Amino acid sequence: MHLDDSDRRLLDLLREDARRPVTDLARQLGLARTTVQARIERLENTGAIAGYTLKSSAATRPALRATILISVEPRSTPAVLDRLRTLAGVETVHTTSGRWDLLVQATADSTAALDDTLDRIGEARGVRSSESLIHLATKIDRAG
Repeated sequence: MHLDDSDRRLLDLLREDARRPVTDLARQLGLARTTVQARIERLENTGAIAGYTLKSSAATRPALRATILISVEPRSTPAVLDRLRTLAGVETVHTTSGRWDLLVQATADSTAALDDTLDRIGEARGVRSSESLIHLATKIDRAG
C-alpha cells in the first residue's frame, strides 16, 4: 500500500492521540471530515492501522525495564525460548545477528523481581552467557 503525505500526517496525529475527533484531524490536515474518515477506514482495511491501544503512562508502567542480551549454546535456542516463555517479566524476545543470539525486553516492579528474572534466565539450560542493560531514562519514544 502506498501512503501519501496526508496519510503519513494522519498516522502521526493518531499516534499522538488516537481518540482525537475526526473533525479535529480534518482541520489539522486541511481536508474534509468525510475525506479523513474515508482515509482512516482505508488505513484500517489495509492493515496500516491494526488497532488502537492504551498508551502506558508512568502510573501503569512497571518500575524497571531491562534489555538482556543472551548468547545461546548451539541448537539450544528452542529450549531457551521455552524457558523465557515461562517468565512473567519477559515481554519480547528477538533473534539478532552478531555476538548475541537473543535480545530480551523485560520488566519488573522491583530490583528483587528483576534480579530473580535475570537469575532464572542465567540458569536456563542452553544459555552460554548474558548481559543486562537496565533502562534508566527514556529520551526518545516514538512508539508511545
